[in-house]
Amino acid sequence: MELLSFRWLAIVAFVVLMVGVGLYSMRRTQTTADFFLGGRTVGPWISAFAYGTTYFSAVMFIGYAGKLGWGFGISPLWIAMGNAFVGSWLAWKVLARRTRAITVKLGVMTMPEFLEARYQSRGLKIVAAALIFLFLIPYCGSVFTGLGFLFENVLKIPYQTSLVVMIVLTGVYLVLGGYFAVALTDFIQGIIMLFGATLMVWFVFSQPQVGGLGGWLPHLAAVNPSLTRAVPENWLSLLGLVILTSVGTWGMPQMIQKFYAIKNEQVIRTATTVASLFALIIAGAAYLVGSTAQLFFTPQTVPMEGGKIAFNAIIPILLNNTLPEFLLIVILLLVLSASMSTLSSLILVSSSAITIDLIQGVFRPNLDKEKAVQYLRLFCGLFIICSIIIAVYKFDFIIKLMSLSWGTIAGAFLAPYLYGIYWKGTTKSGAWTGLISGVVISILGSVIFKDESLAPLVSSVAMLIPLAVVPAVSLLSQKFEASHLERVFAEVAASEE
Repeated sequence: MELLSFRWLAIVAFVVLMVGVGLYSMRRTQTTADFFLGGRTVGPWISAFAYGTTYFSAVMFIGYAGKLGWGFGISPLWIAMGNAFVGSWLAWKVLARRTRAITVKLGVMTMPEFLEARYQSRGLKIVAAALIFLFLIPYCGSVFTGLGFLFENVLKIPYQTSLVVMIVLTGVYLVLGGYFAVALTDFIQGIIMLFGATLMVWFVFSQPQVGGLGGWLPHLAAVNPSLTRAVPENWLSLLGLVILTSVGTWGMPQMIQKFYAIKNEQVIRTATTVASLFALIIAGAAYLVGSTAQLFFTPQTVPMEGGKIAFNAIIPILLNNTLPEFLLIVILLLVLSASMSTLSSLILVSSSAITIDLIQGVFRPNLDKEKAVQYLRLFCGLFIICSIIIAVYKFDFIIKLMSLSWGTIAGAFLAPYLYGIYWKGTTKSGAWTGLISGVVISILGSVIFKDESLAPLVSSVAMLIPLAVVPAVSLLSQKFEASHLERVFAEVAASEE
């Protein structure tokens, strides 16, 4: 009982800190630009930490690390490398400068606004906003589900009660302070994540079952030689996960938003390095610990639920049984921090899709700034409630739930967005066809292929096919006038001179 009291004390301190940040940030949040982008005044370190903490959540620590570690052993470390190089370093190199330059020039704050301005299509904005709100809900629900499993196994509190705690934690500081509160807490949470991830690997690998880095691979090979294979037999499924979690970030609105909000182009170099190292450490730590799953459990002792392996419980139970109390508290805050950052970004982007893109952008263009911020806060709360409803069902297929969300959203936006900032030849018809093809492939694939292991591969195909569809249709359809293209790309051309 005393140990649980210490854990709760840490959670309460964390809550107080988040509420304090929200109250502090509320004074700086007067307009929708303040609420959604922090007034475009965010520096390199906070930008990088905001990107990294949004990238990773309880879905990776609880869903991916446990299940993939049990099934594949060491090969999921390819995912960590992909996340660091493609999902972070290459994303910042390729997207950050052009995204900021063009969005500032066009005066847009969201992905739907960008699509409307770039392709001169209000319909594209409306459809994009609806997709964001609808399909980020299951992603958010999967994060709540992962956190629920963590609270249930570590804090020993009922799953439903933990969801109520999540509502309070997420809602209070986000609704009060908007993006500035999110970015500031991301920095704090990022430090906790780096500290906790490093110590987590150290202590888990020091256990006799693992035997340190020197005993890790021999011990795994003794259990099952396939666990030490760099390329597993089911490599196609793993490749799908690498593509989904690494390339997918290029089309996810909550990730692209970080490029909109940076202070200026001079901060990009530092942010690129910091974000990449952050991704390598956090993802690497999660999959390293996950790879040890079969060293701590056997088929007879692995947690079961409903006659099946409870993959979502593997990592919480492993950590609860192996880590000292002080570190378990740190890890609890680590996963909580990662998830709270992801949740806040998802909720912020989703509420903006309704408020900025639909209400203010279509139905009430003259809405005053104070009312607009009130609407943002209202829809933040509504989105949280919708996500909680999904999480209440306690889905055990977290990976499939996240894959559907990532596949549909990234499939819809990746190609129109990427070609839109780089290729003047991209047409309205090309953007529409790319968006529709990504959504259709993702949804139909999820319906046709029931096997959860195929979900990441289906979602990856949904992202990659539009990359061929958009240029093919653009080459055959009506081009934009030169004056429009000059207005879109003038700022980029000036910065490259």
